[in-house]
Amino acid sequence: MERQKTKRKWILGIIAAVLLIGIFLRWVVLQPYLIRQPSMEPGLVSGDRIVVNRLAYRGCAPTRGDVVVFAFPKDLKRTFVKRVIAAEGETVELRDNKVFVNGDVIAEPYVKPGDYPPYGPEVVPVGKVFVLGDNRRESEDSREWGLLPKNYLLGKAWLLYYPFQRFRFF
Repeated sequence: MERQKTKRKWILGIIAAVLLIGIFLRWVVLQPYLIRQPSMEPGLVSGDRIVVNRLAYRGCAPTRGDVVVFAFPKDLKRTFVKRVIAAEGETVELRDNKVFVNGDVIAEPYVKPGDYPPYGPEVVPVGKVFVLGDNRRESEDSREWGLLPKNYLLGKAWLLYYPFQRFRFF
């Protein structure tokens, strides 16, 4: 009888620990996010669901190519998802439907084809990043509202989990 009570306490303790770890991961480390705009097509489309690592930029800086979720600078209650194109100290310019960083064209196989207006050149200052949507014609991004302060970053996209046939890690 005493042995059964001890076993039950252990099982309840393990279940409680697993639940606490799950709650911690869900609310502190990993955050689900629903894609609501077409600005990241074709890689992310409206209705896609991703998991964002909220600790990704604690102690390290975002790098070119990162897909990030952030508080929209003009309305901090809204969140957007875009791609980091240029980081601190880099010079960014858009011309001839190409992106140049530090004078070199960057390869962007993820971009939806289409025309978009020129921009820059502009040097990205300390504490900011330049972000663009992959669907440049349908994206409200750094070209319109300016460079994104790094402290507005909420996390880095880590996993596309729904729809299941599009499952992948970033």
